[in-house]
Amino acid sequence: MAYQIPRNVKGEGRILFIFSTKSLIYTAISSVAGILFWWLFKTVGLGTVGLIILLVFALIGFGLGTLKVPNLATLDITRKTGGENIDDVLIRWIKFKVRNKNKIYIYTEGGTKDDR
Repeated sequence: MAYQIPRNVKGEGRILFIFSTKSLIYTAISSVAGILFWWLFKTVGLGTVGLIILLVFALIGFGLGTLKVPNLATLDITRKTGGENIDDVLIRWIKFKVRNKNKIYIYTEGGTKDDR
């Protein structure tokens, strides 16, 4: 008789121990943008500044692909999105802005505001 033994498989999908597939893709894409700035600053003679900007872009990409929104009860936005990935929240926000053209519809109990 064979029994299934549960095991922790959370870290097995990681590349180089710190990169998940999604965070590696986000880091690579943001690094390409950083490389453009590095090349631009290098042609002007400020290669060190360009390298710092490249590292900042790579860190931002890694953070977007890895970090989650903290669950803070004091802030309304973090209470609603706490525990979700930052990139998922940003993508939903961008889709909302594009679709609704900054319009927010509020529904109240008992009908519309004009019915009162």
